[in-house]
Amino acid sequence: MDQLVDFGQPSLYIAAAMVVFNPTFWNTVARLEYHNKTLTKLAGGNALYGCYGLAVTIFALGLIRDALYERALRQQPSHPALLSFASQGLAAGLVASGNTLVLSSMWALGITGTYLGDYFGILMDEMVTGFPFNVTDAPMYYGSAMSFLGTALWFGKPAGILLTALVFVVYKIALSFEDPFTAEIYAKRDRETKGLPKSGGAGPKGGTMEPKGGKIGPKKE
Repeated sequence: MDQLVDFGQPSLYIAAAMVVFNPTFWNTVARLEYHNKTLTKLAGGNALYGCYGLAVTIFALGLIRDALYERALRQQPSHPALLSFASQGLAAGLVASGNTLVLSSMWALGITGTYLGDYFGILMDEMVTGFPFNVTDAPMYYGSAMSFLGTALWFGKPAGILLTALVFVVYKIALSFEDPFTAEIYAKRDRETKGLPKSGGAGPKGGTMEPKGGKIGPKKE
């Protein structure tokens, strides 16, 4: 295993830490906003500006994470089997498909739908059911993971495959927290709209992002 992955490189652990930090950060901050309106208060009471501020922060953290990932790959050994024509073709396909899922999801949801606007009380009105949400309910997360894997294969780095596995696990854990919480936000909105008791069932999911992550949610007209 040591011949495939150089565990002595600090950059590997720094990249892994950033992979774990990003979704932990935006989920923690988003819940603070939902319960305490922390970012809205910092934005002078304007929820929209607070959401935009979080969007910029998440996007910047994503760029930093991607840079650290690529730096870690450069310091890791390559494997000839991952540099074959077939592997390179698969890499290009994964990156292209992953970016398509991420960008089309952002287009469908918009800035507030992508960047946790529902935690700010900026709710969408109807479900997004078209592409890419008719392919997967979390196109940003899965698209991002595909891009990570494609990059690892393109450079022929087994360490990149290991980090991609971590990305996938972290995103699955994030979804297990985000989906029920976001569903309850919309269920609460529906109960208040219909005058139902608080014990009502779950409502539709809201769009969120890994800003580079995301899932199906109601869309504004």
